[in-house]
Amino acid sequence: MVNIYNFLKNVFQDIKTETSKNNLFLLALLLVTTIPLPFAVSNICLVLFVLFALIKFKKEKVNIQFSLLLPIGLFVLMTLSYFWSIDKESTLKAIPKEISLLLIPFVFLINKDFSSLQLDKLKKYYSYSIVLFVLYFLARAIIRYTINHDTRAFFYHGENEIDFGLVPKLLNAIHVSVFVAIALFYFLSKEVKTKVDIIISGLLFLFILLLSSKNIIVAVILLLLIQVFYFSKTSNRLRLRNLIVFAVVIGLLFSFGRIKNRFLHEFQSNSEKSISTNVIEGVPDGVHYVSLKEAWTNQKFTPNDYFPGTAFRVYQFRVFTEILSENNRYLSGFGLNASTSKVEEKAISYNLFLGDGEKEGYQTKNFHNQYIQNFADLGIFGFLLIITILFINLKNAIKKKDFLHFAFAILMISLFLTESFLWRQRGVVFFTIMYCIFNFGSLKNNSKTE
Repeated sequence: MVNIYNFLKNVFQDIKTETSKNNLFLLALLLVTTIPLPFAVSNICLVLFVLFALIKFKKEKVNIQFSLLLPIGLFVLMTLSYFWSIDKESTLKAIPKEISLLLIPFVFLINKDFSSLQLDKLKKYYSYSIVLFVLYFLARAIIRYTINHDTRAFFYHGENEIDFGLVPKLLNAIHVSVFVAIALFYFLSKEVKTKVDIIISGLLFLFILLLSSKNIIVAVILLLLIQVFYFSKTSNRLRLRNLIVFAVVIGLLFSFGRIKNRFLHEFQSNSEKSISTNVIEGVPDGVHYVSLKEAWTNQKFTPNDYFPGTAFRVYQFRVFTEILSENNRYLSGFGLNASTSKVEEKAISYNLFLGDGEKEGYQTKNFHNQYIQNFADLGIFGFLLIITILFINLKNAIKKKDFLHFAFAILMISLFLTESFLWRQRGVVFFTIMYCIFNFGSLKNNSKTE
């Protein structure tokens, strides 16, 4: 208890000291650590963050940086899409959810008081806050299992807000996996690791496994390999050899005919297993599992056809190509959040399951792919903007040789393949604040002793 008290006392004193140097530090800390909390809390923190920045604004503190202008440009394009949207009401409702893309970079642009040391401390306290969330949800799962003896309490998220699951459905297990992964790599990237750091890392990795997001688990494992083979100090002298060995092993794995045949079999077979998370849960017995080939080629489905996660994403990409071609919307897109109506039309024409009293239908689902979502809603310029943002993010991470930044960049690139992350309020807040923290001052050598 004494150690915990001293730790909390030191944390409080540290936050107080940094806030005295930069009044926005505390509000930035609150914003980044309250992301998993209800939207109202995050919204209040964002409003206070912006208002205080405006109150403290001084012309000489303006810090124009190209990488921070890109998210603002994306928000401007989202707003302008209202004028050509095919569903102006949906676009108008969606614009406020994306306001973080404008406000958070704006604050960083008009305030250059954040030192690299303070940015590192934001990452540090974010990571520790995630540990507290993990402990809470694990304790919650243990209590639920003790009462109900249902192992579902330890995995993924529930089918609804009151059902069993490791985290609530509103939080989304895939999104939480990303939040936890960033914290995991913070502790793993520390130059000097204590026993506590190692224990925390193991706990966070276990939590990611329990959340059962295959995409994030694969990305985390690959990042762990990259850290061992490239970023860790122990591998510096053997870096080239390690990279060669790693490339050869990967090449051999993918060259085996058995693996190739297995992939082809998976493409044509009807299986409930999927490398991507399913979009509709609690499927009854006796349904027909749609294969990847059927998802791409079938001209008609039945309400008894069930799409595993990967097959559904193949179907959604097919729909994306069809609606853009049929409506010639390559340049402008349909408008922010407006492509949903076209997706629904396709679901009806293909006779997909449209939902019942208990479950949502496939027509209510977005593209589950941020790249496709940007292209469909905002056209080629929206697509190029998100690609540019991710490229700049990755480029800055490599330039700084910062593994935590690199992990964030790779996780976002991977996540965007299976999730329309920025079309979710919690997702856009997380991405924008982390993007700004990692890229702020990336072209300058801010001293860590500032």
